[in-house]
This record gives sequence, C-alpha cells and structure tokens, in this order.
Amino acid sequence: MRADAEVQSSGRASPRTRRPPRVQPSTPRYWVVLGAVAVLVTTATTASALSTVSAPGAPPSASDRPPASASKTSASTTSRPTTTTSSSSTPSGSTTSATVSPNAVNKDRRSRPMPISKAKPHIVFVLADDLGWNDVGFHGSSQIPTPNIDALAYSGLILNNYYVTPICTPTRAALMTGKYPIHTGMQHTVLFGAEPRGLPLSEVLLPEYLRAQGYDCRIVGKWHLGHYRREYTPTRRGFRSHLGPWTGHHDYFDHTAVERPYWGMDMRRDLRPAWDLHGRYSTDVFTEEAEHIVSTHNASTPLFLYLAHVAPHSGNPYNPLPAHDKDVAKHDAIPDYNRRRYAAMVSRVDESVGRVVEALRRRNMLRNSIIVFSTDNGGPAEGFNLNAASNWPLRGVKHTLWEGGVRGAALLWSPLLARPGRVSRQLMHVTDWLPTLYRAAGGDPGALAGLDGMDVWDALSFDLDSNRTSVLHNIDDIYGVAAITMAPWKIVSGATYNGTWDGWYGPSGRDDPSPRPYDASAVMASSAGKAAASVGLGLTADQVMSLRELAEVQCGAEEAPDGPDAACTPLQAPCLFNVATDPCERRNLAHRFPAVLQHMMQVLREVNATAVPPGNLPWDPKADPQLWDHTWTNFGDVESRAQPESRIVVQ
Repeated sequence: MRADAEVQSSGRASPRTRRPPRVQPSTPRYWVVLGAVAVLVTTATTASALSTVSAPGAPPSASDRPPASASKTSASTTSRPTTTTSSSSTPSGSTTSATVSPNAVNKDRRSRPMPISKAKPHIVFVLADDLGWNDVGFHGSSQIPTPNIDALAYSGLILNNYYVTPICTPTRAALMTGKYPIHTGMQHTVLFGAEPRGLPLSEVLLPEYLRAQGYDCRIVGKWHLGHYRREYTPTRRGFRSHLGPWTGHHDYFDHTAVERPYWGMDMRRDLRPAWDLHGRYSTDVFTEEAEHIVSTHNASTPLFLYLAHVAPHSGNPYNPLPAHDKDVAKHDAIPDYNRRRYAAMVSRVDESVGRVVEALRRRNMLRNSIIVFSTDNGGPAEGFNLNAASNWPLRGVKHTLWEGGVRGAALLWSPLLARPGRVSRQLMHVTDWLPTLYRAAGGDPGALAGLDGMDVWDALSFDLDSNRTSVLHNIDDIYGVAAITMAPWKIVSGATYNGTWDGWYGPSGRDDPSPRPYDASAVMASSAGKAAASVGLGLTADQVMSLRELAEVQCGAEEAPDGPDAACTPLQAPCLFNVATDPCERRNLAHRFPAVLQHMMQVLREVNATAVPPGNLPWDPKADPQLWDHTWTNFGDVESRAQPESRIVVQ
C-alpha cells in the first residue's frame, strides 16, 4: 500500500472504512441552497446545473484567461471606526426545538454591492498548513506565542465561525474556485505528486478573476493543485510568479518530498528547479520572497499576494518536525518534545506574518490593504502526519469531519472594515473568499455564476447577519463520510480511520504544570501590532484580554453524554448536534429530534446528486523523480525534458 503524502501513518490504521452504497436522491423535487445558487434538484440533476457561464461583461471564463493588466490606484485614507468587543451570533438554536426552519438556507443578495474602497485594495492571503484551532494565542492558549497573528486578530476580526475542509487539496481547490470540492471532483483525499491530474482546467481561479480587475497576482509557497502538465501550474493559472513546491509537503531544509516509493526535490521558481535554495529553511525563503515582492511592487497597482506556507505541516518521515534548534529552545517550557518542535515551526510562521505586515507599512500600502490569515484544515493532533498540533477543545483532527477537522483558525484584518476589533460569529466557509475578495477588488460577485461561495463582506464588516446559514463540509462516497451544518444543526455520517481519531485530543496548553502567562504587551509590541497602530488600529491590554476571552470556545462540563442515546457512533448511524450550544460535539441529539435528522439527511442526498465523480487517478510511474534529475516535474508533457521557461531570478 503506497504511503499517503498527507497521511504518513507509520503503521496506523488506514482511513478507509466500510463503504456504504451511494445515497440516491428521492424522486420528489427539492430546493437546495448551499451557496450562492439555488438548485431545483431531481434525480436527473447533474453538476452542469452549477456550471460557470459567461456573458458579455462577465468575469473571465476558463477558455478566455485574461492577460496581466494594471490599473492606477491611490492609497485610501480610511480612519479607524470605534472598536467594540461585541459580536453578532448565528441563530442560537435551542435543543428543545425539533424544527429546521425552511429558511435555513443561504440567502442570495443579487443587487450590485457598493465598492468598499475608492482605490482597489491590496490583498494578502496567508494560508498556514495543518495549523490547529488551539495553536494560536487568540483562541485562549498561551502555550505557543503568536503575537503578530494575534495582533491582527484583535485589531481586525476573529473569525470564530469559519469553516475549511478537513484536508489540504480540497481546501485549496475551494479557495481558488469558490466551489465545494464535490463540484470540482476534488472531494476525495489529496492530490499526489504522481497523479496525472490537477484542479480541472475548466475552472476559472481567483487570481484569474483578480487579474481581470487589474491586479498583479503572485504566489509564494505551496501549490498542491496539480503539476503533471505545465498548464496546471500556478503561472499558467493566473499568477505572474511562483516560488515554492508543487506537491503537498517537503522537508524544510533539503526541499525533498517523499511519497513512497518516490522521492525528489520540490522547490520551484516558476517552472525552474530552485537548486540554489537547498539548505535554506522554507519558511524563511517564502517570507523573504514575500517581502521582496512587496518592497519592489508598484503601489499604484493593486497587489494580490497569496502566501501559502508549508508550515507547520510535517516534513518527511526522516525529519517530521523540521525546526531550528535555537527556535525549539525558546519553547523549553512545553513538556512534550514534539510539541516543542511544532511550536518552533508555528513561531516562524508568526514571525513571517509580522515581517510581511511591516513590509506593507514601509511601502505605505497597509492603509489600503486586506489581510486574511487562515489554516487549510484542522491540526493533526493524533494518529498521522507525525505532527503535534492541537484543536482543543474541539472534537476530532485533520481528515475528520468533526469541528476539530473543519473549523478553521482564521482572521480578517483591514482598515476598510466598518467595525473591527471584535469576535465575528457570522457563519463563513472557505469558498466565500473568492466572491468576497472579488467584490473587494471592485468586481460584481452577482456576475459569478455557479459558485457555492457567497460575498460576506458586508456581514463581516458591519456585523450583520450572515447571508450564509449552511455549510457542506464534504461528501466522500469512497470513504463513506458526509457532514453538513444548517445553523445551528450539524450532522455527521460515517467516519474516516474507522473512527479511531473521533475523540478530543490535547495538549490543551491550559493545564501545563507551569503555564506561560499570556503577554498582551508582546502582542501590542509585535511588528504587526505596531504596524496596525500606525494606521489607527492600535490595541490596549484590556481589549486584548477581553477579545481573547470572547474567542475561547467553551464546551461546558465534560460529563458523560446525557442518556444512553446521546453517544455518537457515526459508523452505525448519523449523529446530530447543535453546534451553537455544543461546539465540542458531545451530545448526539439524533434520537431526540429525528425529524431534524431526516430532513438534513435528505438535503445531503439532494446535494450529492449535484456532485461530480472524484477525479483521483492511479499513480503514473513516469512521475518518478529519478527519471527527471531527481525532481518532481511536469511528467505529462512530452517536452518535459526540454529546457523550461525561465524568469528573472530575484536574489
């Protein structure tokens, strides 16, 4: 059995579980709204109902990928509104109610929205890899200091009701397309380096939409959406430049990616192997490249910088937690050795965030910038990836559909927010970034046909009710798992790894023998904290501590489930939770509210009827890096041995 690049189990149980028959929809028609498009579903419904269509003046189609263009902009002078620690909440939902509202669907706001800025804002999207819910300070843990990330969270929005997918490739596909993975064929596991496929070329990606709006689009870091032919790589899909790996992981020092039985170097400048970077720590390489892009950017042109760190994803089996010894030593108060090394990896990501924010400040770009920080999935706290993340107190880990696998640590920061400085409880999904950022870039999200994502800028900025009220977490018929939230209810059906990792895993970081006190002054004195203050988004210690308390998930008493039917065994029967009152998924309410469960299972069936088959393909032996100078390369191109195109190398 070949090793999973994302799931280096080292002898652990296989994720495959018993495979139930594919759920078939019933004959009656049923309205399903799980994104910006309402679909009238019958047994004949196919994914074509959600296909992207083009019209005169519409955003680009996949067959009409736009060339790079630039537009003149000027810096915004938006001042900071009053900061508040209040926040709106999703529908509270009561466990005494047995009804799912017929309006528990996503509301589509079709009128063209007002622009958020006179000048197109610069957009920086920082994606961490395998970062757990409990691995940032703003969620209540003092174990791993993240002062720069925390400073942006407190002076912007802490996205406490934000969801990603349970594993890497599907989240990146959802971010780039604005579609659920079931609608792009990316719903089953990850994309392996030897697979002859990629994110379908029929999809128009976020950087292509932004280029059509005049943005200079750059990617630094991990791609993981296909490389077997050049046309699948970042510089052929909307980005002007790329420095980073194509596959799902690599060693942070030698940059080799091991996917047994194959291994090879994976670090690229566009299409050219970056052999000169051998021995340099990946996080530092990516940070320096991002700083260079900002420092040399023409600030009159809007910038989209996608900084997709490999960290803190584990490396290869021979060095699973690559970190500098001096960084590890800074965390000697953490009892667990692996957790100390993991903390060192996270700290470098935090430092990276601070340096990029400071680079924006130096160029006078910060005042008209939008910064997003997000994880790609929950942390692998136990069982695989040889990692040491923590999602405490949420249930589950990466590659599961529990909250610990899909509820993402994230923030949104911008001086353009009307009401910053609060904990946002608006429901949001990673697919929402495409229409939301497209709107921020001056586009009309109402013209984006076939998306599952929604423009949630107004809901977030003005603290309004979210127009999103449901999230499809995933449907994977191969593993036999599915989950959906229709606020406040969530159902989970099936389990990966035979349910082995369906529990609650630490370390919590709150019960160490000598816990580290949280240092609010370090947050304010961080590079990001000082930069935010320079544009009117400064913090006080009281604000920091108040917001931190509001952002901490409270699960209540940890007593046994209430009654014999409250235990959840999703391999035997679907489970129902009220995640508004029970975010840690301790009480299964399926037996108390069978009508709710049946209704939501029906919705799952109807939505599954719109799915396209998973695109997974057998590994191609031509991908073996040993055939290509020990590098992962475009093995599907007949001209792969030809000299690749080059670019000016930025030193």
